[in-house]
Amino acid sequence: MSKTVIQIKNMCFSYGSHTILEDVNVSIKEKEMVGIVGPNGGGKTTLLRLMLGLLQPDSGTIKVIGKNPEQASSRVGYVPQHREFDPLFPVSVLDVVLMGRVGKKWGGFFSRDDKQTALQALHDVDLYDRRNSAFAELSGGQRQRTLIARALASSAELLFFDEPTANVDSSAERNLYKLLSKLNEDLTILIVSHDVGFVSKYVSTVVCVNRSVLIHPTSELDGQTIQNIYGKELAIVRHNHCCSEKGHTWVNS
Repeated sequence: MSKTVIQIKNMCFSYGSHTILEDVNVSIKEKEMVGIVGPNGGGKTTLLRLMLGLLQPDSGTIKVIGKNPEQASSRVGYVPQHREFDPLFPVSVLDVVLMGRVGKKWGGFFSRDDKQTALQALHDVDLYDRRNSAFAELSGGQRQRTLIARALASSAELLFFDEPTANVDSSAERNLYKLLSKLNEDLTILIVSHDVGFVSKYVSTVVCVNRSVLIHPTSELDGQTIQNIYGKELAIVRHNHCCSEKGHTWVNS
């Protein structure tokens, strides 16, 4: 049987007097691909930060690979949501990936092993040929893959993603998830996303976060469940990527 790599029990977290997460219980197995969804302000990014050890729970426990999150951080790769960056900053694709080796060594220089690990990570995300390109020259999808390579270079066993499809086009999104499906053969992957349709297509389990937490297999993520998560005012667009001349079909709550 697969071992449990993330175990959260009876966890609560508040900002001051404002409760964000209440009585959370989550169990994630090795090599699962899990989507974390929920409305803005529902607590999904807070839950991710708690699992990364960037925040501490008020009560309850969180174990990542059998340890407290901050103790397991060297075994977790984190790919943050895309942010604006300075296009004039002189950094190459390989330089960005080598940042994943920081903290894995002593001294101020990268070793030959560090560089080989970074180059292998670029092979894994199909960017080896762009290793000497400026990071600023890449497309949004290529930048995202570079950040994934940086996480892989850290020798991660788990990969955490925060809105990985933000600022990428549909072609890059498809390529990204083909890559994640391949990586999922060896790694546990958690994806925070507002895109329920995208999540339900690729993951096996969905963690629904809106102060409390419910866990569903993807097969149970129907329109009613989504409306229960996001609220009754949600309008769902049913889209099969084969648009008719009449346009889309809207399903209103």
